Amino acid sequence: MTTTALTAAAKTQAGARSALRRAPRGRTGRAWVWAAAGVAVLVLIPVAALLWQAVQGSEGLWSHLWAHVLLPALGQSLILLGGVGVVVIALGTSLAWLVARHDFPGRRILDWALLLPLAVPSYIIAFVYLDLMHPLGPVQDTLRAILGYASPRDFRLPDIRSMPGAIGLLGLVLYPYVYLPVRAMFAMQAAGLLEAGRMLGCSRRALFWRLALPLARPAIAVGASLALMEALNDIGASEFLGVRTLTVSVYSTWVTRSDLPGAAQIALVMLVVVAGLVALERLGRRRQRFAGGAQRLRPVTPLRLHGLRGWLAFGLGALPVLLGFGVPLAWLISESVTRIGTAGISAQLRTETLNTLLLSAGATIAVLTGGALVAFAARLRPGAVTAGIGRLASLGYAMPGTVIALGVLVPVAGLDRLIDTGARALFDAGPGLLLLGSGIALGYAYFVRFLAISIGGIESGFSQIPRSLDHAARCLGHGPGASFRRLHLPLTRPALAAAALLVFVDSMKELSATLLLRPVGVETLATHLYGEAARGTYEEGAVAALAIVAAGIAPVIALARLGRRKSTMVG
Repeated sequence: MTTTALTAAAKTQAGARSALRRAPRGRTGRAWVWAAAGVAVLVLIPVAALLWQAVQGSEGLWSHLWAHVLLPALGQSLILLGGVGVVVIALGTSLAWLVARHDFPGRRILDWALLLPLAVPSYIIAFVYLDLMHPLGPVQDTLRAILGYASPRDFRLPDIRSMPGAIGLLGLVLYPYVYLPVRAMFAMQAAGLLEAGRMLGCSRRALFWRLALPLARPAIAVGASLALMEALNDIGASEFLGVRTLTVSVYSTWVTRSDLPGAAQIALVMLVVVAGLVALERLGRRRQRFAGGAQRLRPVTPLRLHGLRGWLAFGLGALPVLLGFGVPLAWLISESVTRIGTAGISAQLRTETLNTLLLSAGATIAVLTGGALVAFAARLRPGAVTAGIGRLASLGYAMPGTVIALGVLVPVAGLDRLIDTGARALFDAGPGLLLLGSGIALGYAYFVRFLAISIGGIESGFSQIPRSLDHAARCLGHGPGASFRRLHLPLTRPALAAAALLVFVDSMKELSATLLLRPVGVETLATHLYGEAARGTYEEGAVAALAIVAAGIAPVIALARLGRRKSTMVG
């Protein structure tokens, strides 16, 4: 290369560096970070309000709650979490091993079908099985007819309204939280490790217990902690099945006894339980880097199961799908067809569907906006500050909906009173409960609860965009705002769409926060179903339940496709 060419190249590089320095990154970049910090503050406000409200109770309140409410509820919650943990770990891990390490007829179907129970909220599966397993329901009627009994007094199954019933039903819909990460971990473990174990004389059973399972412990811990958080957040299934958990106690203390400080104190105990589950997940991930190192080796070849063994494997794998998704879906379709055929779709149900769609859509827009602010601030200024902001903004997903609703109520009700007082002083008329009565408070609870989904999805989309494109945009004189609108948003549309779908469906399914913060006289599909189940009129709520399940199938299918794509890349 000639001296002239070298000089020109040096000038070009110097000009690019000068343009990067002149680009308006400083002030605008700080503005994005401050905006992201504001989003994190919005998430922390309910926690601070909960702490403040908890200290407002009388001196004897805590001792009364501890003796008569907290101890029984805490005991029931820990038993439920322990039982659900055993069920989801056993089911999720065994099914993941079956699908990832064996080849049999129908394996490709089971690979994605085992995720379908995620589409059925826990309160809906309880709603369905309470009717199916009722002493006068179809299951027990059929058994009595087969066995020759004429009356429920002569033969009846154990009542499903019990702790074992709650553990079993919650386990059926929550095991995919363990199945999905553990299946990926088993698929990424290398054949070389297993071959080394076989050369050392280990049987297949010993390879699972002594090699594959220890390497999968981080994935098991992550999945189990998520499943247990969902079990702790549940209010419908636990109440329907007669299990008085901490979540049910918060609801009854607040709504039935009108004791807001007492409910706040119980909610703080729930936060302690959640912190323990998060600590469990962190502890399980300590060796994740070691466990993940096997990805670079040759993947394992599944063991082929022929004939009867293959079909038996398919039957065992299909059973959780049948019980956790197939039976509830078939019952809901049957009851919905009967209900629509005799009475049609009521105007009330259409109104509730519209309420659900409007609330979920508004929450989705707010959550995506907040998530984009936090994720883009982290991309503009990577470091400890923006990473900390992202972690704080994601705290809401670890908090049960009941806790968030209680934390939201205190500041929003105070702001409502302030607005009403100011309006009356200026105009002799006030709007009343402007924020609580318009659904803004409920949207705020959705925002806090589901912001982590948006942040994670958008950060995943940003990670696919090379940093060189950011530098090129700055060289062309575009500030962060312009590059976000013209570059990052168009390139992250698939990630934004996936995050929007997840947030929208989760908002539709959310029951605990909706029960506590919905405006007076406003019902959603979830609260309608809760009311019908509480009255025992199961056929009336079937249409609403079917709509919720149908909406939940879409993100499950997307999740299955993503998992299949990752497995293909690993293979």
